[in-house]
Amino acid sequence: MSWHAALRLDYTLHNGRSVAHYRHDGPLRILQSLYPEGDAICHNVLVHPPGGLVGGDTLDIQLSVAAGAHGLVTTPGATRFYRSTGETASQQVHARIEDGARLEWLPLEALAYPQCMANNQAVFDLTPSAEMIGWDVTALGLPTADQPFNLGRFSQHLEIQGVTGLGDASPTPVWLEQGRIDATDARLMDGPLGLAGHRCLGTLFFAAGTAIARERREAALDAVRTVLEPWGPRAAADGIALPLVAGATSPHPQVLAVRVLSPLVEPALDLLKRLRGIWRRELWQLDATPPRTWAL
Repeated sequence: MSWHAALRLDYTLHNGRSVAHYRHDGPLRILQSLYPEGDAICHNVLVHPPGGLVGGDTLDIQLSVAAGAHGLVTTPGATRFYRSTGETASQQVHARIEDGARLEWLPLEALAYPQCMANNQAVFDLTPSAEMIGWDVTALGLPTADQPFNLGRFSQHLEIQGVTGLGDASPTPVWLEQGRIDATDARLMDGPLGLAGHRCLGTLFFAAGTAIARERREAALDAVRTVLEPWGPRAAADGIALPLVAGATSPHPQVLAVRVLSPLVEPALDLLKRLRGIWRRELWQLDATPPRTWAL
């Protein structure tokens, strides 16, 4: 028996306070709004009570951030895609960020169990003066529990679109990353041009509705590259045993990205949390305040 759940989450700005309104259908909830940084930024925790998805399950998340509002969304734990007997489990996220609004999309990792059939899709529409910080983190199998990802498929879709904000104008593609990880593809899983034996892959990104000014873009990249230097390509080429490999780039004038590969999820997430704080300070002049659930 499949579970289907949908959530609509809307952030609006009222008298300087970002306020979250939501409605749901099925087992998907938003916990109480929190304001650890004051009224301007609303923190929310997205909860899926069943604890994971099996074949045929679907999570559909629709999100909007109105002009001037700032919403932050995280989860209390991993989104688990369990073993499937044939059907695909799917999580779909579609967000729209209006002019002058900010979104932080920071769910903890998507965890692909052995023999899962999973699809994880996220699409973000940004109007011209909208901005966001987000990440996508995938952990394959449970290496420490001796459950390798040796069977199964995991499909990913991460997309940034630009919109004019006028009527029903069609979105303009800005950045699209798609991939399918097949556990039986040895060249992908273990080859030097693939995952090279790593089982966690993560992308932290900053996106804007218009081109990021060159000086701002370079300052943001320099700030994270200083931290990434011990784990960059030069160290890897020198044959140094590394807990992870990472690098930062700007794949599009409206996008900054940090990519991480790691044998386990913990070092990758720890690094991305640190870099998210750096970009918060550099790009938004905000403290690196973490969601409360990250301390649990």
